[in-house]
Amino acid sequence: MNEKWAQVREKIVGFWNQYSKAQKWVLASTAALLIFAIILLTYLFTRTEYELAFQNLDSTDAAAIIEYLDGNGISYQLNDAGTSISVPSASASKVKVDVGSQGLVQNGSIGFEEMSKSSSTIGTTDQEFDVKYRNALNGEIQQLLLSKQGIAKVKAIVTLPEESVFLNEEDKEKASAAVVITFKPGFRPKQEEVDSYYNLVKSAVPNLDVKDVTISSSTGDLPASSQLGGGSAIGGALYETQFAIQNEFENTLKRNIQQFLNPIVGMDNMVVSVVSALNFDKITSQEQLVQPLADNDNKGIEISTQETSETSTGSSGQSGGVAGTGETDISNYPGGGSSGSSSTEKVSTTKNYEVNRITNNIDYGPYKVKDLSINVGVDSANMTPEKLAEIQGVILRHARVLLAESGLDLSDEALGQRVSVMSQSFSGNEDASGGASPSTFWLAGAGLLALALLGGGGYYLYRRRKSEREAAELEAMPRAEMPTIDIDNVANESQVRKQLESLAKRKPDEFVNLLRTWLVDE
Repeated sequence: MNEKWAQVREKIVGFWNQYSKAQKWVLASTAALLIFAIILLTYLFTRTEYELAFQNLDSTDAAAIIEYLDGNGISYQLNDAGTSISVPSASASKVKVDVGSQGLVQNGSIGFEEMSKSSSTIGTTDQEFDVKYRNALNGEIQQLLLSKQGIAKVKAIVTLPEESVFLNEEDKEKASAAVVITFKPGFRPKQEEVDSYYNLVKSAVPNLDVKDVTISSSTGDLPASSQLGGGSAIGGALYETQFAIQNEFENTLKRNIQQFLNPIVGMDNMVVSVVSALNFDKITSQEQLVQPLADNDNKGIEISTQETSETSTGSSGQSGGVAGTGETDISNYPGGGSSGSSSTEKVSTTKNYEVNRITNNIDYGPYKVKDLSINVGVDSANMTPEKLAEIQGVILRHARVLLAESGLDLSDEALGQRVSVMSQSFSGNEDASGGASPSTFWLAGAGLLALALLGGGGYYLYRRRKSEREAAELEAMPRAEMPTIDIDNVANESQVRKQLESLAKRKPDEFVNLLRTWLVDE
């Protein structure tokens, strides 16, 4: 057995030694590369690629999913301290559907489907039913809130009052709910969304008022419901709406100024800042106007006329007697007179006119500009004082139009304090902010050129030393007696070729040494 291995070893060594040093390097490199390629391809085509299927799991849901995967013989990987599970990519979609259909992912909560399960064969006790009902109610609230956008985790606890027939409505305890919400990174709920959280909890629990619901976030920055009154609405939807209007107004004005200055100075050669103060008071007024008809001598339409004529005839007289002068008589009282007849006539006319009655209900705009500040900085390159004054004049006219309805009687000096246009060089700012200046490009080019020269010089020295080492090895080799070939006496090149071929066949080692000698001599 050892002799066979020795023979095999001798054959391998003989096969290896028949090649030169360069050929050995080529064979070894080719074999190593081939082995590496086989190993790499085998790894790529036989490995199992995993895909993240479940994340942000609690221990209960993770245990349920692992039990399902083990039962079906599906491999998996646990990541992020057991909160994420990866499954093979080929079966990831099927696993997600199966796990979802079986309701294994409940985010640590159970729903009313748990009520259909019985803990014993003889039924459920009252205490066990109450516990299941509370847990199911808490789980339903958690699942409702988890269906909202941006919510990552929910923990809810609902306290239900005990029912008693001896308590009045005023003495009964009220239901309450406490909810803690963990939002996804970067998500901030708006006031409308916060109100929807309160409404969901209120609707899910019977006899629950909004004021008895407490919802907070893990960071503690969740606003209260706007239904509770107080100042919550100011910091909620109303504030967000006003802030959005002001932000949109400033951005629109800024874009208009940039579009105007872009053909003049270029977008990269200006900086625009706009600060505004808006009045969001909404005013509603009503006007009731009464006007006569036009072209009618300031009169209205005659809708009715009433004329009345009255005539009367009668007699008139005075009492007779002598004017008294006694103690009880009135001095100078006229005495009696003669009698006669009288007649009267009365005529009256009443006309009713209809006039124009106009009622105007006026709602003023939701906001108007109270004050404004516009600051523009332009690059001083190619900027003359005349051009700078023209730019400031245009922006001043823009500001005057916007402040026309603000009620401010601004003079040119006061308006100039609200608009400023400054000229400054931007080259220093570009260098400070990391922009590439011409000197930087020249330095970078010089560095690349120096690196290329160093690399070329090093490669030239390496090739030169290698050539000198090979020449020294050839000179150090012993010169063997080479066969002589009388080239001068040969008639043509074919005979020289034949002699060389015969020498190579008969004595290959001497033929190789002959070629090396010729190369050294040349």
